[in-house]
Amino acid sequence: MLKKPATYKEQIERLRAHGCVIEDEAFCEEVLTRISYYRLSAYFLPLRATSGKRKLEVDFVKVYNLYEFDRKLRHLIFSAIEELEVYLRAQLSYFHTHKYGADGYLNTANFNNRHNHAKFVERIDELVKRNNKLPFVSHHLTKYDGKFPLWVLTELFTFGMLSYFYADMISSDQKHIAHDIFDTSVSKAKSWLYCCTDLRNLCAHYGRLYYSVLSAVPAKLPNVSKENENSLFAAVMALRKLYLSQSKWNNELLPSMVALFDEYVEVIELEHIGFPQGWETAIRR
Repeated sequence: MLKKPATYKEQIERLRAHGCVIEDEAFCEEVLTRISYYRLSAYFLPLRATSGKRKLEVDFVKVYNLYEFDRKLRHLIFSAIEELEVYLRAQLSYFHTHKYGADGYLNTANFNNRHNHAKFVERIDELVKRNNKLPFVSHHLTKYDGKFPLWVLTELFTFGMLSYFYADMISSDQKHIAHDIFDTSVSKAKSWLYCCTDLRNLCAHYGRLYYSVLSAVPAKLPNVSKENENSLFAAVMALRKLYLSQSKWNNELLPSMVALFDEYVEVIELEHIGFPQGWETAIRR
């Protein structure tokens, strides 16, 4: 039988029963109305793991600050992934259309043997149908009889579809993108794109980064050990390798991240996100 819903007052008493110290009930209730008991309760997990106790005394404000750190870090990382995603759309569509034509993506011969063309076209049709009210989609549906050049269509692609598109390109095309755009091998480019897809989806759906094990494991990266390969740090290192601008990474993203870590230095534990001591130097490009 499912639990009965609890009022905010009952939720506060439940927190206290688990060892949470709440000095300002009004503030606690206000936080619970904005975040929800269930989402916030996940931020008690690392504190229990550190203490080795199921019940421990912990200030509610500390738990809330962990949540705030996670929220701000997620926003910072997502902004970097957004730039990578837009860049990937531009590069893949430019290369593919200049080699195979505006609608060359409809020809299965322009992909490798692992490509499931029927599924690919089905996913495209679903995206078009779902977004048919957007002006540029409606324009191509009416004026061009539903035909889309790749540079238009990729505006509808998710990061996952872009990663899928790259993984299904002909080997020589993959090598061109990996070498000329990302200065790496095909296997590493595919791995890091998959890892960034996982990280992007976690950020986009407001998932918890702090004290979380990511599902994607990136190909070999500097300063990432076998024991640390599922950590947030490993995912950030994969993003670092694919990020287009060294200057923006070092002069915008990195300082913002350092400032955020400094702001919450009293509440966070680096090991809970896989970041080593001296991480600032490790992630500099």
